[in-house]
Amino acid sequence: MPSLNALRAFSALSETGSYTKAGEMLNVTHAAVMQQIKALEAFFDVQLAARSGRGIALTDEGRMLARDLEAGFRQIGHGVEALTNLQDARPLHVTMSPVFAVKWLMPRLNDFQAHHPEVTLLLNPNGKIVDLDKDGMDVAIRYSRLETLPKDANILLVLDLVVVGTPELVSGVNATSPADLVHQPWLMELGTREVPDWFDRYGVKLDRPLMISQMPGNLIMDAVKRSDGITYTARQWVHEEIRSGELVELFPEEKAGVFFIHTRPGDKRPPVRKFVNWLRSQSNQS
Repeated sequence: MPSLNALRAFSALSETGSYTKAGEMLNVTHAAVMQQIKALEAFFDVQLAARSGRGIALTDEGRMLARDLEAGFRQIGHGVEALTNLQDARPLHVTMSPVFAVKWLMPRLNDFQAHHPEVTLLLNPNGKIVDLDKDGMDVAIRYSRLETLPKDANILLVLDLVVVGTPELVSGVNATSPADLVHQPWLMELGTREVPDWFDRYGVKLDRPLMISQMPGNLIMDAVKRSDGITYTARQWVHEEIRSGELVELFPEEKAGVFFIHTRPGDKRPPVRKFVNWLRSQSNQS
């Protein structure tokens, strides 16, 4: 088989009747098109095109090849279009933490579905980091401390972080430093180390193991409101409860946590772009 580039160059020449216009179509120089045509003629050992006045005329062999190439490239185009449409129709798999799903994503999904009914979302709330390629995910919404945020991360939300509990639970604790909370019952999302890491950052030395109950993030706030324990979370998730006095905040950290968008490198599928752009638009409204 001759070079596919040479065949494409000849097809463009037959369609435009000009080396210059064929080069513009292929985004190459007219000299590059001429070189490809000469290589094709050398391969077949026949002349395919000749100058005719100010234009180009195809020989009988050239017209025969042009006809077959037109049909062949048209069939290739149909195949590419069909596969592209199939990929675009595939459900969009998105992973995020359960608490992010409940507190931020789910209340907004109606808006995405209203604007993009052609995109089917499959959500995978998971406290663990999911490998996009291995687990077949398209988009991940990751969490990071600001100081450990990956370089060039696509930031979605910047969060204030606080410890919260009910007034009944924390009223008897004179919490002037994080060390005063060592003996309190804690609630923590499955698959994370948020509470031990919080104590480590403050340099607190433990005199006994922490009392931690781990559970899916979407269950934690109901447990906190029942006074089952205290938790470390984003102020944005509980600002109404703090404002009403239902919960008390301790040791606030301004702009300490970040949710960012992670996709496969080079993934340009329209559903991925639509969802990522929508996430950004919702972030701007938050």
